[in-house]
Amino acid sequence: MTKDNKITIKARAKVNLTLDVIGRRENGYHDVKMIMQQVDLYDLVTLRCIPESEVRLTCSDDFLPVDDKNIAYRAAENMRKKYDIQNGFEIHIEKNIPVSAGLAGGSTDAAAVIKGINRLCGLGLSEKTMMAIGFELGADVPFCIMEGCALAEGLGEKLTPIRGFEHAWMVLVKPNFGVSTKEVYTALKYETLKGHPDTQGMLSALESQKRHDILDRVYNVLEEVTLKLYPGVVEAKRFLAGHGAEGVLMSGSGPTVFGFYKSYERAKNAQKKIKKHYSQSYVVTTYNKHENRRSHERKF
Repeated sequence: MTKDNKITIKARAKVNLTLDVIGRRENGYHDVKMIMQQVDLYDLVTLRCIPESEVRLTCSDDFLPVDDKNIAYRAAENMRKKYDIQNGFEIHIEKNIPVSAGLAGGSTDAAAVIKGINRLCGLGLSEKTMMAIGFELGADVPFCIMEGCALAEGLGEKLTPIRGFEHAWMVLVKPNFGVSTKEVYTALKYETLKGHPDTQGMLSALESQKRHDILDRVYNVLEEVTLKLYPGVVEAKRFLAGHGAEGVLMSGSGPTVFGFYKSYERAKNAQKKIKKHYSQSYVVTTYNKHENRRSHERKF
């Protein structure tokens, strides 16, 4: 265990620079090909070892469950059983990422719990092992463990770290409603999608860091479904674009949308006006842990 028996980890949100659906499996799950980018909006997840053999979860957001309906709680229980950990854990989540937003808020909290228990208990697990554990809980958890920016394929478990969009300022807008990811994917007819992202072109644009080329290639096929089911997402996109945002896109299955600005000052000025209409709006920048690390593929 760590010296002070306590640890706090930043659990960062993600956005999708691209999201493509390329197939549907017999079990109903969809194969995807997407580029995920972390941003510096984060929850603070604090873990402390306790002598009792149980998990106690608290959260600053009363909306979230604090039992096994919470993926972070399940992550802790899974780690305890898998590695025969006799002590328990007291976990507190200081929630800053909007809930049911398409930003991987739950997944990133679970990732923080896995990493935190690994360090607190001195398990010595590799990143690859932790990612495999995370995938048992949810498709986005492995990416949140890996961090940075990545090309995700398969169900999201096949991850290739890539160069992310560096030092890019954006405004996130979360409309005052949630979106059911299951509902969106159930309604999706990938065979008749009107368009697909230029994933290879986006990878090249990110490698060269050509801002115009990156913004020109942001694309999310799930917009075809979500924008029809939830007109409020269309309104949020228009509102952002009307306040000077470029490359406006929906993240994940929604409802959060985001747009890029050339500077912090421009983003902040826009956000001040946007916040009068959308209380859950945030100025963030991209986070790239793997900027200087040679990309290599990981699969488990």
